[in-house]
Amino acid sequence: MAKLTAEMAELGFRNLNNIYRNLHMPALYEEAVKRREGYIGHRGPFVVRTGQYTGRSPNDKFIVRESTSEKDIWWGSVNHDISEEKFDHLLHRLQAYWQGKDMFIQDCFAGADPEFQMKLRIVTEDAWHSMFARNMFIRMSKAESDTSAHEPDFTVFNAPRFTADPKSDGTNSEAFVIVHFGRKMVIIGGTSYAGEIKKSIFSVLNYLLPRKGVMSMHCSANIGSAGDTAVFFGLSGTGKTTLSADPTRKLIGDDEHGWSDNGVFNYEGGCYAKVIKLSKEAEPEIYANTQRFGTILENVVMDQETRFIDLDDGLHTENTRCAYPITDIHVPNAELSGRGGHPKHIFMLTADAFGVLPPLSKLTQAQAMYHFMSGYTAKVAGTERGIKEPQATFSTCFGAPFMALHPSVYAELLGKKIAQHNVQCWLVNTGWSGGSYGVGQRMKIQYSRAMLTAALKGELDNVTFVEDPIFKVLVPQSVPGVPTEALTPKNTWADKAAYDSTAKKLAAMFVKNFAQYESLASAEIKAANPNA
Repeated sequence: MAKLTAEMAELGFRNLNNIYRNLHMPALYEEAVKRREGYIGHRGPFVVRTGQYTGRSPNDKFIVRESTSEKDIWWGSVNHDISEEKFDHLLHRLQAYWQGKDMFIQDCFAGADPEFQMKLRIVTEDAWHSMFARNMFIRMSKAESDTSAHEPDFTVFNAPRFTADPKSDGTNSEAFVIVHFGRKMVIIGGTSYAGEIKKSIFSVLNYLLPRKGVMSMHCSANIGSAGDTAVFFGLSGTGKTTLSADPTRKLIGDDEHGWSDNGVFNYEGGCYAKVIKLSKEAEPEIYANTQRFGTILENVVMDQETRFIDLDDGLHTENTRCAYPITDIHVPNAELSGRGGHPKHIFMLTADAFGVLPPLSKLTQAQAMYHFMSGYTAKVAGTERGIKEPQATFSTCFGAPFMALHPSVYAELLGKKIAQHNVQCWLVNTGWSGGSYGVGQRMKIQYSRAMLTAALKGELDNVTFVEDPIFKVLVPQSVPGVPTEALTPKNTWADKAAYDSTAKKLAAMFVKNFAQYESLASAEIKAANPNA
């Protein structure tokens, strides 16, 4: 402990009260309950509220503009810069704030491939955030934990009750997430939302690993009994976590992966699933973890008397979450190595609220690159204030907020790997059918699973495909277990003219969005633009 105290002092954190290093879950529960950080729910999950921040705060995320990384960062609306002077000022105040207070530390890892693994130190003000780090990152073995020899490659300091002063600190609000690549440090304050810890490390890996030839991906991944790996790209709400949790295949991970010359590997050691209106029948594994000791439930409504939780209630937010580790107990069919071979299939998921994209379509390599760079999904009425009708969202690489480098870096890496390993790519619409949101119905999850299963098993290899006249993708004319009429969107609309009008409207949005990448795209990729 003396060595650890000295290490913290070297980083400017002195006169601390107690330092709790690598506490296991029961001890962290005790500390969190003692500090009134949350409640123990029925059957054992730890239920917390995160206050006014119930999701990520992208406008409060900064990267320090400094000599070691300045020339490589994709500066702009995604990656906001902050000066070293402002960082030093804020860090100095944080160091003063922490004096006399307790500190929780989890030493852990990011990256299941030993060749590219990064040593982490997650330092938190609250015990429950230490629980979160223990769940979400790769845990140390007992032998590793028994020794103090853990020299972190990156350190995160998380203090939710320490707030910034925008006028003097150069931030946009009292909340901040700041990455300093030169000092290998992240500081987070003013927000209790635990996802900021997870995504800050993802952003770090997205900067470091592509420079080593590793494709960094916002995706889930699983592996079949024959060793066939599948990757699922998708933004929040598209089914990335749900569809990769397949009882017939082993889960590698649900959100963040690297693809090296060795194959695919999980960055994390846990899952962070969205649980609003979670179905026990459709998603039994995730549902079981909402009622298990060690799981953290963020902003889930709970009856204070009975301690029963209500997953259907979005009182606090629609972005309710549960965080649990990937173990053989929590994920019975997990690939515990966190690794798989090179993908045989890549699925790009979208929740099209306009209801015009096919539920499943086959992509050429150029089309796969086009849709990867586009990163389309749609928001629906009620998800954000002011949204009255479906709203297209384009997030390049299916994760623009976390991409520290220019999108072309990731696109070029992906294209090379798809070609090298002859990967079959698919576009999957888990959104609406029979009309836009408010008229049509959400695609049944059973149908989406059946389509993915058919593709993975090779059952579509000899099926007839027809090109969609507007979006140019190849649509299968039959899929086992799926009604034929559901495969072609226009067939499901009662008003065919309305379908044509809506499809052309979305196609025009694609074209307008892709204009920013045309100078970087090949003729083949540009030809994937829809017919608007």
